[in-house]
Amino acid sequence: MKILVTGGAGFIGSAVVRAAIRAGHSVVNLDALTYAADLRNVADVSDDPGYAFVHADIRDRPALDTAFATHAPDAVMHLAAESHVDRSIDGPGDFIETNVTGTFHLLEAARAYWMRIGRPDGFRFHHISTDEVFGSLGPEGRFHEDTPYDPRSPYSASKAASDHLVRAWHETYGLPVVLSNCSNNYGPFHFPEKLIPVVILNALAGKPLPIYGDGSNVRDWLFVEDHARALLAVLALGKAGRSYAIGGEAERSNLDLVRTICSILDRLSPRPSGSHADAITFVSDRPGHDARYAIDPSRIRTELGWRPSVTLEEGLERTVAWYLSHEAWWRPLLERRGVGERLGKHA
Repeated sequence: MKILVTGGAGFIGSAVVRAAIRAGHSVVNLDALTYAADLRNVADVSDDPGYAFVHADIRDRPALDTAFATHAPDAVMHLAAESHVDRSIDGPGDFIETNVTGTFHLLEAARAYWMRIGRPDGFRFHHISTDEVFGSLGPEGRFHEDTPYDPRSPYSASKAASDHLVRAWHETYGLPVVLSNCSNNYGPFHFPEKLIPVVILNALAGKPLPIYGDGSNVRDWLFVEDHARALLAVLALGKAGRSYAIGGEAERSNLDLVRTICSILDRLSPRPSGSHADAITFVSDRPGHDARYAIDPSRIRTELGWRPSVTLEEGLERTVAWYLSHEAWWRPLLERRGVGERLGKHA
């Protein structure tokens, strides 16, 4: 199968590209190479004869049309997105332009191509989204495919809008789509503005380890390579028009998560004295910070046979070890726009 992957130089997108190539697929990686993208993320597979790179923005319809005409993909996996909640609070316009307008242009380019090649039933447009579109959970319950949408940040609202566009293109035009909504990802190549890499790199630098509010916010964590496997399963086996909730079934409060990372660092890269946890610092909370996310992955487990293979403890150990041995990857990224700054404080 030849797959057009948008955002394939990003964190999750690059994991999909690497997994797809290793599974024997051909991949066309289409990426605008914005601040959070890095082609080094796919260096391990970039010399593969089945890999091609297209430098293009999903908001550029002519470039998309050229990519479809040139490469003739069998499927699209749409991962290109602005994804950092704090940045969406400070600058929501980029999120609307990329996540909403960009998805519209990609849908239209895919639809035109699909119609031109005879509307094959086997074509797939896989839209990859987030559990944040469902809003915030209380102490009980989990998100599932029929959970009502209730986005609470500019980021999650823009992703909710893109989800609705994809469903509408299926219902109105018959475009064969599948959708997935995932829980929080972590692992190697995670851009250093999200919680887990921030904690690791701040600890290595002897800086405070910031936690929003009192650290009681809960997330369901999913190792990125497990997510890539799940996405390829949805693409290959998912029924057109169907959505799949993908979660790691590994809930932790932010405070417990950071303490676990500190414990791993205390073993692998100890401080001269004391524990890395001594540097934990509570900072003012993010506006509209969702209390809890959790995914019920029953559908993908029952229908497609997928389940996580990596426990949170195993995944965090592997992630910390990866950052310790890949300073040449993350060090230059610390100089990129906004990295290391407190963003998203505007109420």
